[in-house]
Amino acid sequence: MAKLAFLGLGAMGSRMAARLLEAGHELTVWNRSPDRAAPLADKGARVAATPREAVEGAEIAVAMLRDDEASQAVWLDGSSGALARLAPGALVVESSTVSLAFARDLAARMEQAGRAFIDAPVSGSRPQAEAGQLIYLVGGEADAVARAEPVLRAMGGAVHHVGPAGAGTAAKLAVNALFGIQIAALGELLPALRASGLDLARVVEALGATPVCSPAARVAAGSMLAGAFQPNFPVELVEKDFRYALGLAPTLPVTQAAHGVFQRALDEGLGAEQLTAVVKLYP
Repeated sequence: MAKLAFLGLGAMGSRMAARLLEAGHELTVWNRSPDRAAPLADKGARVAATPREAVEGAEIAVAMLRDDEASQAVWLDGSSGALARLAPGALVVESSTVSLAFARDLAARMEQAGRAFIDAPVSGSRPQAEAGQLIYLVGGEADAVARAEPVLRAMGGAVHHVGPAGAGTAAKLAVNALFGIQIAALGELLPALRASGLDLARVVEALGATPVCSPAARVAAGSMLAGAFQPNFPVELVEKDFRYALGLAPTLPVTQAAHGVFQRALDEGLGAEQLTAVVKLYP
């Protein structure tokens, strides 16, 4: 078993950290709001006051944070950032969904400091995190990925090494953009079908049985029909991921168009709702 640090205990991070404890690892945790760490402390985790304190003595340090700004503060802040206290042999695992430019910059900073680094964002939401069935998309050197894999396997059901540092982030942004594009399309098509006088439940059942409908889109369509918008992946985070995805290439017109749908949803006050709430844009 390894000595680990986990930084960021939001909806995903808290569940991932719990899986590490269940696997028997020695775990120190940190979160900006300390009360989020209490359930993990009850299960045996040590709670640190800062990221810098959390990684002291850790063999592997994992972060699951909101965005570029949060990741930069946690790793690189001059007074509390974790990089300054990482042991020379420590491995950094950045599982946050960040921009490709930032992922590459962070990898370069870790390399300059002599610390091993992989970017390992995940596909999956809260239920998969709780069940340890996340899908990891990993970028980095093969030896670093192999070293991290037993820890990742405690939290995920699959680990895909897709290339050098930054590749995992690029793949994750593509996954989220592809998902968001499908949701944006469903959001406008389902109201159009209803307006045509069709029995929407029957149509959605039929669409879900076709090969063009992904399993994720099938679930999303059911959520739209039911008016169930409890957030697992809220509009505000999808919009952020689209912004980052648009940095992958100079022109991405379809991705840009879908991003506009989520920007509009933000403007109309839907930011805290599940991404499927974009259906509300089309009465």
